Amino acid sequence: QVQLVESGGGLVQPGGSLRLSCAASGSIFSIVLMNWYRQTPGKQRELVADITRGGRTYYADSVKGRFTISRDNAKNTMYLQMNSLKPEDTAVYYCHISSLTADYWGQGTQVTVSS
Repeated sequence: QVQLVESGGGLVQPGGSLRLSCAASGSIFSIVLMNWYRQTPGKQRELVADITRGGRTYYADSVKGRFTISRDNAKNTMYLQMNSLKPEDTAVYYCHISSLTADYWGQGTQVTVSS
């Protein structure tokens, strides 16, 4: 059974940095796409960044230049380096993996940007 476990969230001051990790346990057949989403109360979950199997990346305009998505295939782990954080980045962050056979979601990790 595949599980995605996120870590690295927390409270940080504006301008600070956090690094989120998403570790996949179990065997995932043919990963196609890995994403980070975020959600705030009363709003739809929004795509933050994704990375393809070949390493091509996409970023939402709101995080471009500040966030970096990466992956370590050997460790089945994905990362989101978040720099220059703003209060509007406050949300629950979720990792997501699409494979040829199934989709998987993490449980979410809270990121709070506040002074």
